[in-house]
Amino acid sequence: MPPLLNRLWRRVRATVAPVPDISATLWLQTVQRYPFLAALSLHDQAKLRVLSALFLHHKEFHGAHGLEVTDAMAIDIAAQACLPLLHWSDPAKALGWYDDFVGIVLHPGEAVARRQTMDEAGVVHEHTQVLLGEAMERGPIMLSWQHVSNATENTARGHNVVVHEFVHKLDMKNGQPNGCPPLPAGFMGTRTGRAAYEAWWAAWEPAYEQFRERVIMAERFGADRPWLDAYGATSPSEFFAVACEAYFVNRERFAQEFPGLMPVLDAFFQRPAG
Repeated sequence: MPPLLNRLWRRVRATVAPVPDISATLWLQTVQRYPFLAALSLHDQAKLRVLSALFLHHKEFHGAHGLEVTDAMAIDIAAQACLPLLHWSDPAKALGWYDDFVGIVLHPGEAVARRQTMDEAGVVHEHTQVLLGEAMERGPIMLSWQHVSNATENTARGHNVVVHEFVHKLDMKNGQPNGCPPLPAGFMGTRTGRAAYEAWWAAWEPAYEQFRERVIMAERFGADRPWLDAYGATSPSEFFAVACEAYFVNRERFAQEFPGLMPVLDAFFQRPAG
């Protein structure tokens, strides 16, 4: 490990005790595998390593269908899961956003879930749904390792299943996800909780409706497909998750597509100016 990065790691790690260690070799391999992690400053990489170490200390990984979860795989997921928390107070407090679950289940590829829906007549219909990931309220997170590991292609497209599912957990902090997580006091200079939520929805509602319209035009009338994952058009909560994954892994392109959401997300994730 470069001496500067090693010093930064020790300095940040000293602010939290006790902190389990992450192998320097494995950590560097993780950072190098994911372009959006490699682009972080050395200080932010060191802080993310501390967050990831604490995360790994409190979470349990389980492989489905015979998948063996290695240390390298767990570190890859921890680093991406902690990315949204990078600038939130001290690491231990930041990880409180993820305190409603312990288990993370990894599938080798896509998972198939059985679902039930009820129509307007009260008839229950059963169907299957293919999943790349799923966050369950006050329950575990499921991820497809195939999609976690496909870093380069997914980054270019603004996709990241880990960030997607973990920001759902942020959205669930107040109960059922609705596209608006709990907002901090003084959010964007507001003085009341009501004003904070009004500021949030003033940016998100028009962005969601415009995106939904673009997806409809593409799917029904052959217009150009939007860059952002069309799954975000299914609901405000999915739009929030899809937008966040793009914001974290391809910030430059996301800023071009959704300039009005950048200051809101920067404020929520407490990204330093500059």
